[in-house]
Amino acid sequence: MSSSSSLASIAKLKVAGTWAGLLEVETENWTVPMLREEIAKRSNMGTESINLIFAGKVLKDCTSEDKSSLSQLGIKNNSKILACRVSVEEGKTLKSELLADDERNRRLARIRAAVTALSKRHADGALPIEDFDIELEDQSGKKVHFSETDRLAIMTGLMLHTSGKRFIRKQMFTDALEVLTMGEEAFSLCNPKSIELVDNIPILQIDMVWCYFMLRDIAWIAVAGLRLKKAREGLERAHGKDSSRFRLLQAGRTSELALYLRLELLEGVVAYHSGQFDKSRKFLASAQEKFFQLQVPDEALSLVMSMGFGEWDAKRALRMSNQDIQSAVNFLVVEREKREQKREDDIRRRNEIMQQKRYGVTPLKKAVDLQRLTEVVSIGFEKELAAEALRKNENDTQKALDDLTNPEANTSLQRNIELRKRRRQQRATDATIERLVSMGFERSRVIGAVQAGGSLEQAMHQLLTHSRADTTVAAENSANAHGSTVNNNASAPDSTPTDLALDNLDPDALDIDCSNEGPSAAEIEQRDVEMEGEIADELARGDALSDYDIEVAKEGEAINEYLALLASADGTSSSQPSQ
Repeated sequence: MSSSSSLASIAKLKVAGTWAGLLEVETENWTVPMLREEIAKRSNMGTESINLIFAGKVLKDCTSEDKSSLSQLGIKNNSKILACRVSVEEGKTLKSELLADDERNRRLARIRAAVTALSKRHADGALPIEDFDIELEDQSGKKVHFSETDRLAIMTGLMLHTSGKRFIRKQMFTDALEVLTMGEEAFSLCNPKSIELVDNIPILQIDMVWCYFMLRDIAWIAVAGLRLKKAREGLERAHGKDSSRFRLLQAGRTSELALYLRLELLEGVVAYHSGQFDKSRKFLASAQEKFFQLQVPDEALSLVMSMGFGEWDAKRALRMSNQDIQSAVNFLVVEREKREQKREDDIRRRNEIMQQKRYGVTPLKKAVDLQRLTEVVSIGFEKELAAEALRKNENDTQKALDDLTNPEANTSLQRNIELRKRRRQQRATDATIERLVSMGFERSRVIGAVQAGGSLEQAMHQLLTHSRADTTVAAENSANAHGSTVNNNASAPDSTPTDLALDNLDPDALDIDCSNEGPSAAEIEQRDVEMEGEIADELARGDALSDYDIEVAKEGEAINEYLALLASADGTSSSQPSQ
């Protein structure tokens, strides 16, 4: 059976081009590089000088595990392969492009995976691995609430949108489009009613069309027109007619001006390339008017900066306040207060998360609700006992009270608490031992030091100050004093320390999350910490007005460019002889 299987996988390929003939290959085992090398050898050429074409497509040297064999690429018996000759430099360039494309695909896959993981871990009521929460806020900075399904989709969409904007700032518009498209897909999973007053989706549409424009890809004109139409309709729903609702929330400031400038510029560009010159001129004229409104006078900037504000903050405030100095200063003061309040809230939330991690998670992996915990404690129950009752009963206050007032259930709760403490101490002990052993200390001496009790630093101090001989003598004296009969040939203990060590070790002295109820070690290890960190940092850097804070220098250049094109078109039209 093995020989017939082997014969079945051998195929004859018809090769033409730099070398012509039949080539026998094992399609299940051969890869594109192997095929290229064989044809190059028969052509007396280097592999970098050969391009292989199958079914109208250039065969790439796949580095991923999927689609790595010829059979997985659809190549079978009697398939035709065209071998083309390219210059060495061209071959090297092609190879570099393929490697760059593969790296780009890997990076985009990492972004999607990291965003999905963060969204799931920061779902409503979940206990995050990190010491921070990702929460949804409106333009005024107030928290907003959605159903769990909508929340997950919105958080995913927002994080992907944030990643896409990072690529836009780096001028990586193709990558930005890929990530923004993922974000659009995530938002499409939401209930339309839940997000009809949210302006993130219209802004994402504008950002996608901006990428089309910066790539100068005219092929997207029709799609761009549809996206911009949806964006304008969405902004009107979210902001009100003429931005009336938005400006009411912003105390009359014109924070949205730069966003609408970009929208009108892009509408003008689409109209121009669609042959609608009058419509284009109208949009561009309105965009130019907004551009002039957003130019910050040097005198106003100097005056605001003299009050102790940085240049970037001062420019932003003046642009969003229609160059009104008093309004800009008020804006900056309020923003400073908001940042300070957010800093305090973040510290408080970090402390709450640490506390929730000690209590563990409910059977459905939710954190203990601290507000309900406060209510139960106010009745007179001990805090840790109340937390265990809520944890066990999925934060149901009434069921928790029933358990607390039932003697049998109350005893069971106390046993669970004690068991969790001992498990926490066990994990802390094991972690301490492994950490000290990794520093080069002998395991038997480490266990003896840990059994003496205290923190990691105290155990290390004991190991450093007592010689091996002292430790051995102390161990022998201790054994004799207790009448122990120890075999002299017995090896040093490698097992976990006794309950004495568990009772003596202080787990709170270690910076270790020891809760056996939280995320598993495998879940933590599988995290893409680097990518998740980049996304979290980007989210932390933004605020409620980040989407409207646009530097409009490129927009100004584009407005002038297209107004000049319109003027040129008008001149050409007027110079045509009348029939």
